[in-house]
Amino acid sequence: MGLDFRGCAVRCWVLLAGVIIFSDMQVPVDAYLYNNRYVGDQVFRVTPRDVTEVQVLKRMLGNIKVDLWQPNSASLIRHNATVDMHVKLNDTQGLHAHLKQEGIAYNVFISNLQKEIEKQTGYRSARRRRSESHYDYEVYHSLEEIESWMFEVNRTHPEIVDMFSIGTSYEGRPLYVLQIGKRSRPQKKAMWIDCGVHAREWIGPAFCQWFVKEAINSYQHNSVMRRLMNQLNFYIMPVLNVDGYHYSWTTDRFWRKTRSKNHKYHCRGVDANRNWKVKWCEEGASSHPCDDTYCGPFPESEPEVRAVAKFLRKNKKRFKAYISIHAYAQMLLYPYSYKYAMIPNFSCVESAAQNAVTALYSAYGVRYRYGPASTTLYVSSGSSMDWAYRIGIQYAFAFELRDTGYYGFLLPEALINPTCTETLRAVKAIATGLLKKCQVNRDVFPYI
Repeated sequence: MGLDFRGCAVRCWVLLAGVIIFSDMQVPVDAYLYNNRYVGDQVFRVTPRDVTEVQVLKRMLGNIKVDLWQPNSASLIRHNATVDMHVKLNDTQGLHAHLKQEGIAYNVFISNLQKEIEKQTGYRSARRRRSESHYDYEVYHSLEEIESWMFEVNRTHPEIVDMFSIGTSYEGRPLYVLQIGKRSRPQKKAMWIDCGVHAREWIGPAFCQWFVKEAINSYQHNSVMRRLMNQLNFYIMPVLNVDGYHYSWTTDRFWRKTRSKNHKYHCRGVDANRNWKVKWCEEGASSHPCDDTYCGPFPESEPEVRAVAKFLRKNKKRFKAYISIHAYAQMLLYPYSYKYAMIPNFSCVESAAQNAVTALYSAYGVRYRYGPASTTLYVSSGSSMDWAYRIGIQYAFAFELRDTGYYGFLLPEALINPTCTETLRAVKAIATGLLKKCQVNRDVFPYI
């Protein structure tokens, strides 16, 4: 299998009864409607023009509970930077009045969140899911569907696919990974891709599935993909935050964190991208359990984070690239996230990022910004990307997929295909770059 994961390999030849994937089955309407909990909720967009407006807006948000979409913490609000916030029905009128009173310009880009949720999934009460060959990659899938699909892909492509578990989540769900690549020499270079770190970012798991589909289907006839799979192993984790993702389907569409319990507060969950052992719980992370950017009680407190960290640490000599898929902003980010500084191998990583966004643009003309996360997006500590770079993975990236706020987290299913198609080009460009040598000063980057 290439990497060392004794004790967690799952050959998966015997499928669970429900895995003859997906005979026609009814999906409860309530699974899409969330019991109408979002009727009348609105999403506001505000761009504070100066420091005074930033302070006024922060003061308002201290008196009203909102779900910040961008940035994900009020502490990160800056002038001339967009603020997207989901406001409950009972608070919308008050916020309209306060913003007008203070003379702060704003607009409402989603006027009824419930209707937008129904639109995103096509408001289907039933869907057809039969087999892997008829699996619909252009709709969003529940965790159960994704796991069943993984079993089926593993069963039908044993020559290039291995499925294994690296541990279990807080609620006891298995943490599955797919290894994709031609079985050849045992010391092959590897690339890690994880999706679904933040539960509400559904386009992430959709991309991970798309990548696997394209890798398998194009292996025989696409020379670029064949070369990549012959020389690299790809480790794909479609849903890292399995508990949170499941919860975003059943209960709260906009849930972000894990689902671990806190003994002192009723609030649940930790931000799985603030829980890594790199400048843990410093700037851009919160120590309060009720905040969306809660860093957790200690680094790697979350079993999902701990499992991935353990696997990558154990096999770090093989991994040449780490990619984490997020949404939304249309950005390709690289370290550092926790500080304003240039990484030692900046020229190599910058070149890889430029090639990736150029390849992405070639599909549909969609522009992505790229650069260090701290200056391109915002400062955040305890991120998986910075952690991967710190342990010696030379190319560590985080994608923020479509869009830039028109749909936000509710990217329609009609945009899954173009979003995944263009992102695939970017990931292939990064992977292709791994096969070439980039000269780096070994004195300043001793991991190489």
